[in-house]
Amino acid sequence: MKRLILIMCFLAGPLWAVQPDEVLDDPVLESRARDLSQELRCLVCRNESIDESNAELARDLRLLVRERLVAGDSNDEAIDFIVDRYGEYVLLKPTTTGANWLLWGAGPAMLLLAAGIGLIYLRGRAKAPRAQDDELSSKEQERLRQILDE
Repeated sequence: MKRLILIMCFLAGPLWAVQPDEVLDDPVLESRARDLSQELRCLVCRNESIDESNAELARDLRLLVRERLVAGDSNDEAIDFIVDRYGEYVLLKPTTTGANWLLWGAGPAMLLLAAGIGLIYLRGRAKAPRAQDDELSSKEQERLRQILDE
């Protein structure tokens, strides 16, 4: 029983997908590579960073990050290289520049538009004339009496 609990504890810990053959000899560069790979999305797993993913494409991206850092690129240059190659979708935290402003602002804009339309509808409905209860004509009153007497 104790062995089972010990095994479960080891399995419950975080598992990183970085393989030993990917690790750089320089601990500073390796630390930078790990930081960068936590900011990049695995294109196969979608909402998982390449640091956590076991997919082959994630491995290729991890190796590419390390190659760029060994070549002397700064963190921003390495990220820009990968974004140029794979597109902005590879970033786990998208930027708020360019066409992305439209995407970032679309939700709040639609909410304000719907609230405005709802307010206009409710004000128009409040200003609409209410149906008046007209009194019955003498013919209608006579017909009502006949129906009730039956």
